[in-house]
Amino acid sequence: MVRIISGKAKGRRLAAPDTRGTRPVTDRVREAVFSTIGGWVENADVADLYAGSGSFGLEALSRGASSAVFVENAAKAVAALKENVEALGLGGEVVRAEVRKYLESADREFHLVFIDPP
Repeated sequence: MVRIISGKAKGRRLAAPDTRGTRPVTDRVREAVFSTIGGWVENADVADLYAGSGSFGLEALSRGASSAVFVENAAKAVAALKENVEALGLGGEVVRAEVRKYLESADREFHLVFIDPP
């Protein structure tokens, strides 16, 4: 099971989508990514593309990001994602869409974009 590594929701576990095509990123990899980007997260507007469980965007919100948009197209992944966003209570917008179509119509900009396709 995936967990939030740091911040307001540290230690909270995330539901993972029950699909063969979706593999959650390990805590170790996510920790390395967030160690690298450091202070860029705080007050950032974040997009989590191919969001799956939402681990990147939720980690960012836990560490002080201002907002997060989670874009995912797989129905089972969207269900798990919505469950995680609601359970953590950190905010965030879940969008069920193909990433390319979302980006073509998005009317906002992001400071950080996490892209982790299956």
